[in-house]
Amino acid sequence: MSYNHHDDYPAHIRERAARVRLACFDVDGTLTDGRLLFDSEGRELKAFHVHDGLGLVLLRKAGIEVAFITARASTIAERRAAELGLTEVHTAVADKLARVGEIAARLGIGMDEVSFMGDDLPDLRVMSQVGFSAAPASAHPWVRERVNWRTAAAAGQGAAREFCDLLLAAQGRVESLLEDVTRIEGVRVEGNA
Repeated sequence: MSYNHHDDYPAHIRERAARVRLACFDVDGTLTDGRLLFDSEGRELKAFHVHDGLGLVLLRKAGIEVAFITARASTIAERRAAELGLTEVHTAVADKLARVGEIAARLGIGMDEVSFMGDDLPDLRVMSQVGFSAAPASAHPWVRERVNWRTAAAAGQGAAREFCDLLLAAQGRVESLLEDVTRIEGVRVEGNA
């Protein structure tokens, strides 16, 4: 029997996570470590964690829409979203709450079915209006104390994957996803190799 970490989360957190149909993520300080790096030509650089990327892909595979919502204009965030097959990537957003509301309305999703993961003050307004708010361990303290759930990992170091895993576990999707990835040409791989 496989380990099910679903019971590691408090019931009120599992209930919020089970309702999520749209998962929104800030980029800088949430999907990245928050540092802004520039090369000698003035081009911006960002580092994304591969585990976070797979978590976002798994959410979409499970039927949860994923959106990037960032205040910064960022071709790098747009490129990362494209690599992951995400179509909801919104950069240079002045009003994150309005944008999330627009996306949810277009998709026919209530705000109580939306999650938002962010790390600093520009994210608080939208996080106060969604059904489930989360922050990485490295988020600003004023944000960490006001969200529904905090990760153990820091931003850019697997925090988004932790959140994705929570959503997938709460929605009962882990076993089917694991079965999908352990199939090789239609043959299920059994046991420990």
